[in-house]
Amino acid sequence: MSIWQRAVARVEAMTASATARPTTGPLPTTGDALLRFALRVDATVCAGVGLIVAMAADPLSGLSGLTATQEWVAGAALVGYGTLLHTLAGRSEVRRVGVGVLVGNLAFVAATAAALATDLLPLTGFGVAAALAFDAVTALIAVVQYLGVRRLA
Repeated sequence: MSIWQRAVARVEAMTASATARPTTGPLPTTGDALLRFALRVDATVCAGVGLIVAMAADPLSGLSGLTATQEWVAGAALVGYGTLLHTLAGRSEVRRVGVGVLVGNLAFVAATAAALATDLLPLTGFGVAAALAFDAVTALIAVVQYLGVRRLA
């Protein structure tokens, strides 16, 4: 055995004991895992959609009916919200964060539906379809967040 093979074997032996997982299951689970997962999915979806909207604000404005500035501001706000939410999902008191985000998501879905129903925004057919799709995804994520909050109750 060469000197490098011995060194690698020693490092592997040291890290094997430091990273050993319990043998009760494939991954350790906690009661807040579902809520943290739902919050991080929400953060990732918001930030990802926000990046796409901000980067493609000009072409999207022609499709949606909004101005390029409105598209860019909405995209930047989603990126900021996603970043903040991902940070908050790591807090030790995650239930309080989950309840706040759940209420915010439900309010967002209701406000968007009301804005669409009253023609508050000058959206095209594509803009309405995109808003409804984003509302549907937000509502689905809110359901998973609700289940995660209930699990912690």
